[in-house]
Amino acid sequence: MLTAKLVTTDDEIYQIAALSNANLATNISAETKAKEGFVSWRYDPAILAALHAVAPSVVAMDGTALAGYAITLTRESLSLYPAAAPTYEHAATLSFDGRPLKDQRFYLMGQICVAEPWRGQGIVGVLYEGHRRFYRGHYDFLITEISIANPRSLKAHQKIGFEIIDTHHDTAGHWDVVAWDWSAPKK
Repeated sequence: MLTAKLVTTDDEIYQIAALSNANLATNISAETKAKEGFVSWRYDPAILAALHAVAPSVVAMDGTALAGYAITLTRESLSLYPAAAPTYEHAATLSFDGRPLKDQRFYLMGQICVAEPWRGQGIVGVLYEGHRRFYRGHYDFLITEISIANPRSLKAHQKIGFEIIDTHHDTAGHWDVVAWDWSAPKK
């Protein structure tokens, strides 16, 4: 039975690191990237353990098997994972419906990935509903960046309720910045 929960064990951390590495853009073929999507940031177990000590990520578990994960990156975790700092700083310069994000309570979804056997079964929705359930009381927005070379990911995020609030280019590529407004009524 599939359940969304916060990360609590070292085994979950190791499974996240393995799934992330297996789907890293530099580790898969162009055909797989186009068909299945990809992840852009590398997370090793030590970094994940430090991040989860600050704010646990959400995982979808099928028994003891990891079906998917969605990494939580708060402002407090940026010193532990500096690669996310430019994303957070850029998001803080943006607005959503006329509300400057720098004045809002938001955090980053640092990466989402669904294991191959569970793809196409709504796991992205399960993971994001878990984020909303666990973090809505503390945050108004969930923000992430999606490579424009990953249209499958953008489509999945828009299905959840994320909206594009910016498109920009940096040294790592072209990105759509998307936001999910939790202060609004559920869609």
